[in-house]
Amino acid sequence: MAPTGRQKLRLGDILIKHGVLTKEQLDDALKMPRLDNEKLGELLVRMNICTEDALAQALSSQLKIPIADLVGMHIEDSVLQLIPSSLAKKYLAIPIGFSKENANVLYVAMSDPMDMMALDDFGIVTNFQIEPRVAIPSQIHAAIDRAYGTRDALEVASKYEKERAELYGDDEDNKVQEESSEVSNAPIVQLVRGMIEQAIRQRASDIHIEPMPDKVRVRYRIDGALYERISYSDKLLPAIVARIKVTGGMDISEKRKPQDGRITQIVDKREYDIRVSSIPTVYGEKIVLRIASKNALMRSKEELGLSDSDVQKFDSILKHPHGIILVTGPTGSGKSTTLYTALSELNREDVNIITVEDPVEANIDGVNQIQVNNKADLTFANALRSILRQDPDIIMIGEIRDSETAEIAVQASITGHLVVSTLHTNSTASSVSRLVDMGVEPYLLSDALVGVIAQRLVRRLCPFCRRKRKPDSYEKVILGLKPDADNDIYEPGGCPQCDNTGYKGRIGVYEILEVTADIRRNITERASTEEIRKTALEGGMDTLRMEATRYVLEGITSFSEMTKVSFDI
Repeated sequence: MAPTGRQKLRLGDILIKHGVLTKEQLDDALKMPRLDNEKLGELLVRMNICTEDALAQALSSQLKIPIADLVGMHIEDSVLQLIPSSLAKKYLAIPIGFSKENANVLYVAMSDPMDMMALDDFGIVTNFQIEPRVAIPSQIHAAIDRAYGTRDALEVASKYEKERAELYGDDEDNKVQEESSEVSNAPIVQLVRGMIEQAIRQRASDIHIEPMPDKVRVRYRIDGALYERISYSDKLLPAIVARIKVTGGMDISEKRKPQDGRITQIVDKREYDIRVSSIPTVYGEKIVLRIASKNALMRSKEELGLSDSDVQKFDSILKHPHGIILVTGPTGSGKSTTLYTALSELNREDVNIITVEDPVEANIDGVNQIQVNNKADLTFANALRSILRQDPDIIMIGEIRDSETAEIAVQASITGHLVVSTLHTNSTASSVSRLVDMGVEPYLLSDALVGVIAQRLVRRLCPFCRRKRKPDSYEKVILGLKPDADNDIYEPGGCPQCDNTGYKGRIGVYEILEVTADIRRNITERASTEEIRKTALEGGMDTLRMEATRYVLEGITSFSEMTKVSFDI
């Protein structure tokens, strides 16, 4: 057990002693309102006063308790069964193994090793002597999900099926009644909430709930790839769909038409915005949940993955007082994150920034954000006209979708405004042709456009298990290497650190086109996409292919990832 007297130590005093924060910061934090059951450490992390790592290091140093790194740690099932998931979640702790010196000592990773009540409860439940280990809260959440998540979900599903059988048996006539009452059914509420929490902790961007002939398949999109995580009986589909529709503000009685909804859920003291889409299929309604953290979109330029030369080009483009800056790429390529990063760079007290978005993906202090509402006839074009009467300095348009929006955006940029927007094109040069095709006069566009950023996302190879090899002759040609080149490239392996996927996280690949005098001449003369691209390359632009190739040769990503984002470019 923990040494006596440890409970007399206060976390705030420990953090001040170890220089993690000042007394003034602690006093300010103690005055702040707390979320449900929020501890001081969680509050300090939420307020960005300190990090989880700093908290753990301070506790470890003060209490002389080692830190347990739970990332990729394998915990035996026999150990996990000693503490039920309900108790692990209550105290945010997880058993990790026995002492080699004393078989009667059980190590438990804890976010708060000074929690005497937790230590006592674990001792009573397990009948072992408990020795705490300090662990980072986010790692404990993820470890609990890995250890108990699937088992808990299947138990909830089994409990629901049992209740359903007891209530209705095989009587299909009660189906309508069942579907209207099941939305408040506790097991289903628990199952859907757990599904979302598990996806968030596994860094998923989307959850796919798919009806199959004899089951319901649940897949998570992690780092751009789909992975099946669990499957349920097909009898659970109506209940899952009804629960999601209710929380998403959708019509549960309408099953024949596609619907959209929105859910806000707090997971680990952080708010997530979840967009819901339902569509009827031959086996029932398919649901896709797109998860967005409002904090995740707010990143620095360094976090985007821009190279030093790209940062210089990025800064140079943003320094223009007026004109159009475009960010292009397919859905899910990180355009919104780049846009929000640009806005954060431009957001100062002396400028008026107004955005028109569909939907507003993150709230930025000091920026006036407008949500498109087609039912109220508040389209991108109509909103833009109104915005121009609001004395804006900078305008952000979520997406240029039609000729009307494109023409107003160009006019706004020429009349002294900086306009930032996205466009769905494959490369920087093709963005020019797209706007001309939309009806924008080349002479106006050449005057308005100041820069185009094309981007993609590639998966990062897991540094713990990536495997070195020599490229074959075909790969050397694609990578632009000489036949006798002795370069190494890496391919994915698979280990507990990356959940056996071979990849962990993603990084941006960028092609930044600065509009020079030569490019302006090309645009005015209605030059082809290929001619504009050639001029840009002569001016020092690196293409998506060149950037992705550099990542492969540096061992950051694999050859297969490179070809996914730049094979045809």
